[in-house]
Amino acid sequence: MGAIALIRGGFQGAHGVLEATMNDVTPEQAQWAPPGVANPLGATYAHVVMGEDGLLNSMVTGATPLLASSWAGKLGLSEMPPAAGLGGTDAWARSVEIDLSAMREYAKAVYAQTDECLASLGEEGLERPLDLSKFGLGQQTVGVFVSGLLLQHVNHHCGEISCLKGIQGAKGYPF
Repeated sequence: MGAIALIRGGFQGAHGVLEATMNDVTPEQAQWAPPGVANPLGATYAHVVMGEDGLLNSMVTGATPLLASSWAGKLGLSEMPPAAGLGGTDAWARSVEIDLSAMREYAKAVYAQTDECLASLGEEGLERPLDLSKFGLGQQTVGVFVSGLLLQHVNHHCGEISCLKGIQGAKGYPF
């Protein structure tokens, strides 16, 4: 099995667990603002999906993200988050209202696009250099970016969502 197949399988598994974790989330649970500085789980879910769409397209494919093209205005958000680097994301996360059904449909499209992108890369595409200096990560490869950053981003925030469900008295992970 090659690296592309392993990474694709990793994303398929991570997406599956994330969606299973989100499956029974109610609008009230999604909107609930936890004490402290953690964000509501609905905003965290939107961040994961939009981040994968935006970063994969801007850093790997060079295409316009779905959120700014075929899915513009259909994400299920009462308002878009502030542009990266402009601050205000904490306030956005606590005020945004999320239509979970619409966001989950958008997520399906993002996951399909991720899989198509990975399938089209080829093993040699994983070795292409990427400048991740703006993230404080210097020079990396596409392979490190997609497997070490994007894939882990899904997994890390899925754990956060699971915890936020548990704090609200719901079952976190579905297994």
